[in-house]
Amino acid sequence: MVDAGEAAHGEADFLDTLGAGAVLDAGCGTGRLAIELAHRGREVVGVDLDVDMVDRARRKAPQIDWHVADLATVQLGRTFPIVVMAGNILLFCKPEDRGAIVANLSHHLEPGGRLVAGFSLDAQGYPVERYDELCAAAGLVLEARYATWERAPFAGGDYAVSVHRQP
Repeated sequence: MVDAGEAAHGEADFLDTLGAGAVLDAGCGTGRLAIELAHRGREVVGVDLDVDMVDRARRKAPQIDWHVADLATVQLGRTFPIVVMAGNILLFCKPEDRGAIVANLSHHLEPGGRLVAGFSLDAQGYPVERYDELCAAAGLVLEARYATWERAPFAGGDYAVSVHRQP
């Protein structure tokens, strides 16, 4: 399902419409999206806290720059035009860490860069209003919001793909 963040091609297609350049896959897991982006010719850096998942990703695509690190504290020493958290990444993080994660990822954006996040909004989800507050506190401005990775208009519902921009 593309809208639930389970089809790397749909997510990669969405990111391709945002322009060229390197992508930071924040919460990369086993690398499904990072590997698809690399196949499309993008430079990709993947970060995840789970050692086993990153090891699996590294075995599948050793040419990608993989890091085992906490999204709230990772320091890569560079910026990106696009940072993506696909597949409910924030929902897997402790609520008390979410602000630090968004703030830290915003520091990895180049001027004009975009933080893209897709996550569920159902009972176990995360309210977009709260996410917008965290992004605003990190200096990011909402550019667009969609109901799916295929850019279906957002009118509420149970999933959102949000694009916030670094001014």
